[in-house]
Formats: sequence, C-alpha cells, structure tokens
Amino acid sequence: MPRSTEELLVTLHAALGDAVAPGVARLGEVTLTVDAARYLEVMRVLRDHPDCGFEQMIDLCGMDYSDYADGLGFADGQGARFAVVVHLLSLAHNQRVRVRVFCPDDELPVVASLVDVWPGANWFEREAFDLYGIVFEGHPDLRRILTDYGFIGHPFRKDFPLSGHVEMRYDPTQQRVIYQPVSIEPREVTPRIVRDDSYGGDR
Repeated sequence: MPRSTEELLVTLHAALGDAVAPGVARLGEVTLTVDAARYLEVMRVLRDHPDCGFEQMIDLCGMDYSDYADGLGFADGQGARFAVVVHLLSLAHNQRVRVRVFCPDDELPVVASLVDVWPGANWFEREAFDLYGIVFEGHPDLRRILTDYGFIGHPFRKDFPLSGHVEMRYDPTQQRVIYQPVSIEPREVTPRIVRDDSYGGDR
C-alpha cells in the first residue's frame, strides 16, 4: 500500500536532510525544490536510498516562469526565470515525486545533466535545451532535437515571437531548402458559435 503524501514527505526529508527546501503536498502529489548546487546529489539519493527507490525517471521538462505571479516572486523579476522539472516513479513503493530545480543564472541557465543517473534523460534534456535554452552540464551530446539545425532562438521561451523569425521551405527553382522572413499575416481568430433557432427550447 502506498504511503500518504504526508508520510512520503517525512520519508524524503529524512533521506535528504537540508538538501531540499520544505516539500509541498498538494492534490495528492509531492513537489520538492532543490538547490542547483545539490541537484545531482539529491537525484542520486532519490534513486539509491532504500526508503526512496525512485528508480524510474518518467519525464523531464523545462519551465519559463517569467510571466507567473504565484507568490514566488517571478512576476516582479525577483526570482529565477528558468527551471527544470523532473517526475520520478518508485515501482517498489508505488509512489511518485516531482523535483524542481531553478537555474541560478537567467542569462545562461545551467543545471547538471541526469544522463549518468537515468540514461533516459538524454533526449528530454536535449528537448529542454532546444526549446528553452537550458544547458545541461555533463550531457554527452547536447544539441537541438526538434528544431532545425539553423534555427535561431528557443521557441518555448515566453519572449519568443509567436510567428517566429524565419520560415523554411523548398524552392523548386533553386532545388534546395531556403530560409526567408516569416510571411504569415497576423490575424485575429474569433470563435464562431453556431446554434439553430430551436437550441435550448422545447422539442
């Protein structure tokens, strides 16, 4: 039988000590926030400690908190902008935990790579690098994975233009792929509501 979220928090803090901030149990899920300097150490403990046993990494993604106003100070520029969020699963204990680590530098967001802890983190970290520009120190092959090799910028950042910078297309006259400025005309999409005359009336 899985432990309650409160019991899981007690177990995690006993295993990790002062390496994590006080965890949050909300909606049946536990979230730990880890300092970037101890991120790798904490993740190894979560995997190897017998009371934790989070042997499987389910997901890893980047986050841009620049537009958030959730009491953590991001909206007024006082908090770190970029974070990495990792979801872990313990099959032995039938438990999940979410771990969040903030990148100390907004200009060059860097955290340690988890590839040596969970090899499956490889492509997840490449995706976070591609879409958010987060650098994973120690990653064996950190390069773009979703955008084109010549792509400029990181499209999931909140300040990235919605229409992008350039578009790529095949030119049949030149018989090659070319880049050109985006040619999409900005437009406002208004939802259309279609109802017949008898909608909501007697049948």
